[in-house]
Amino acid sequence: MTVPRKRSTIKTTNGDVHESNGRKIRYAVVGLGYISQAAILPAFAHARENSELAALVSGDPKKLAALSKKYKVDQTYGYEQFGECLMRGGIDAVYIGLPNHMHRAYSEAAARAGVHVLCEKPMAVHPDDCEAMIEAARESNVKLMIAYRLHFERGNLSAIAALRDGEIGEPRIFRSAFTQQVPAGNIRLTIEDGGGPLYDLGVYCVNAARYLFRAEPDEVFCYNAAGTDRRFDGVAEMSSAVMRFPNDRLAVFTCSFGATDRDTYEVIGTKGVLKMDPGYAMSQDIKCEIVVGEKTRKTTYKRRDQFGPELVYFSDCILNDKQPEPGGVEGLTDVRIIAALQESAANGRPVTISDDEPNVTKRPTLQQEIQKPAVEEPPLVRAAAPSR
Repeated sequence: MTVPRKRSTIKTTNGDVHESNGRKIRYAVVGLGYISQAAILPAFAHARENSELAALVSGDPKKLAALSKKYKVDQTYGYEQFGECLMRGGIDAVYIGLPNHMHRAYSEAAARAGVHVLCEKPMAVHPDDCEAMIEAARESNVKLMIAYRLHFERGNLSAIAALRDGEIGEPRIFRSAFTQQVPAGNIRLTIEDGGGPLYDLGVYCVNAARYLFRAEPDEVFCYNAAGTDRRFDGVAEMSSAVMRFPNDRLAVFTCSFGATDRDTYEVIGTKGVLKMDPGYAMSQDIKCEIVVGEKTRKTTYKRRDQFGPELVYFSDCILNDKQPEPGGVEGLTDVRIIAALQESAANGRPVTISDDEPNVTKRPTLQQEIQKPAVEEPPLVRAAAPSR
């Protein structure tokens, strides 16, 4: 399905080298909102060794016209033409950058057409949606990856390594705050579209706690608050959660659409503390501080393109027939936890997480780091940043 190109290689941090055999994976970017315009479309310039932007899909003709000209993409489609895009024969993979409630339908359609799927997080709105996406990919023998960009970012991967190596003793407590001001009218304030701070921001906190503790929670509790701001008539303004992990470790976080920008986490261990501030940033330096007794070590990880590595890695998985990490089960696990948190907030009681669900068999490590230089956010076409 792919187009011949000159031979190229991909080299990861641990020195692994993978040949692309001169082939490039051709992508259709589906949905041209903020994340696609600010991050994914520019990232193709850093993924040229094995990835190519081949098509754009949007419900906005003006976006299609402007962005196809900017990125020199001949193939453009409206949403109602998505099937034509898939069946035309010039697409190997799709990047799904649509609102949360649309992920399942477009991912399933791509899988049924034999097209590989790179889907933004959260994977979907309900666990059943995630399971259907996994099954569709399995039945069609296509790769499914969820776009957890921090699984390729050195700062967070170094934090994982520091905890695994026991630098702060046994990790006991994770705590995090991820907040921003979301303007009225934003789609993330509509519950029917999979809106709310748990889906948009909480998924980062949930995922970070899981990869830092290298385990899954067995019980969760959540409390929602909305205040009197009319922006939050349909969704919670903020959610505060507690997740209990095996060996009585606790993860606590608050995510909010009604507070100033904040993006941080820390892990408190039996011997020291690891702090990340910011912890989840897309286009800022990421700063880590490890304090053990009277010794403090500070490291700044300069901002990089976090999306080019996703494309390079996913294309490599397709070309070399490898199962991607983070895959569908990773996305499903986070959505199951979010569903349990929502149930807890609605009922005012802790919710047990079933231990008989599919387990994540591979966790992110430093070996997955792929370095690409930072990109400058281009002018946006009929799109806006997620916070005001």
